[in-house]
Amino acid sequence: MKIKVGVIFGGKSVEHEVSIISAIQAINNIDKEKYDVLPIYMTKENDLYAGLNLGKIENYKNIKKLLSNSNKIIIVNDNNKIKLFKYPFKKLSNNYYDYVDIILPVVHGTNVEDGALQGYLKTLNIPFAGCDVESSAICMNKYATKTILKDSGIPVLDSLVINTYDYIDDPKKVLKEIKDKYKYPIIIKPINLGSSVGINISKNDKETLKALDDGFSFAKEVLIERAITNLKEINCSVLGDKEEVTSSVCEEPIRLKEDILSYEDKYLSGSKNNSKGMASLGRKIPADIDKEKEKIIRNYAEKTFKVLGCSGVVRIDFLMDQDTNEIYVNEINTIPGSLSFYLWEASNLKYKDLLTKIIDLALKKERENKKLSYKFDTNILENFNSSNKTGKI
Repeated sequence: MKIKVGVIFGGKSVEHEVSIISAIQAINNIDKEKYDVLPIYMTKENDLYAGLNLGKIENYKNIKKLLSNSNKIIIVNDNNKIKLFKYPFKKLSNNYYDYVDIILPVVHGTNVEDGALQGYLKTLNIPFAGCDVESSAICMNKYATKTILKDSGIPVLDSLVINTYDYIDDPKKVLKEIKDKYKYPIIIKPINLGSSVGINISKNDKETLKALDDGFSFAKEVLIERAITNLKEINCSVLGDKEEVTSSVCEEPIRLKEDILSYEDKYLSGSKNNSKGMASLGRKIPADIDKEKEKIIRNYAEKTFKVLGCSGVVRIDFLMDQDTNEIYVNEINTIPGSLSFYLWEASNLKYKDLLTKIIDLALKKERENKKLSYKFDTNILENFNSSNKTGKI
């Protein structure tokens, strides 16, 4: 019997639409001889729907109609069987819809990629692919990521965190704090978003205040960094787990604008009806760097993956200062756009085989988790009763 994979995507995230594209790419490329696939769409209100119609990109032109032709569901772990039930329940009806053996999350951004969805699945004891709760949460927080990497000897740009309450209370004080630490130009970005959403470069005070307003519209904290003026961006994907990792060839994204790689560069550069996600981005593969720099970047990528406890496939984005030749880890995407399949195809691993490896790693993780003990026998309740008012245990 084939393993049934539930591909879950969407969610309450500014990267909702990008997730749909990435997920349908994955659904279309999973090895159907090995796996049965069930699309599970999460709306922007976090309602779950299942149905084969959800696996066709053209149906998302009219989401209201699509949902009316799909089944709203809830997921239940019934004696270690992951069952999907139609919801709301109907009396005198068979509310059972289907089952899955494992979940492949193909989600991007806050509320889904940041450990929230992973925590939900873990609480229900549902096996899932990719990074675990802790790793997902840490990697989504750019400052936490930088702190851990810096402590591990991996180069990152120094940064400053500003929270929205301090900014609302005294914008001039915040501006002074930024200018005391950095000279223009600077980069201002939400602390926990991807796809270049809310990221701005600032060259003066007026632009800084505008960029802070933009950043705080997406997150309660923003990160400030110095902008590298002679910048080359390099990305590298890593596949594996804590035991073994492999890095892909490197890519060099092509920017349409002078300063930063924008959301438009990433997803809207090909056409207004682009359905290729990150695969549509203009890029040089392999990147235009010498072999020594490629070796350094791939080593940093693999070390970053292990230090942050990642699993499955990730993409790590680097900044290269062409004036000093210094290389910095910029951020890590625990569920990268298009699952970075284009980097792996350039590394002689077909997308179908990449997905098989991701699922195999998830099954391996589940086998290892089952060996762990989550019980500790104790008689702590034996002599405890409601008359105990001391609060002492």
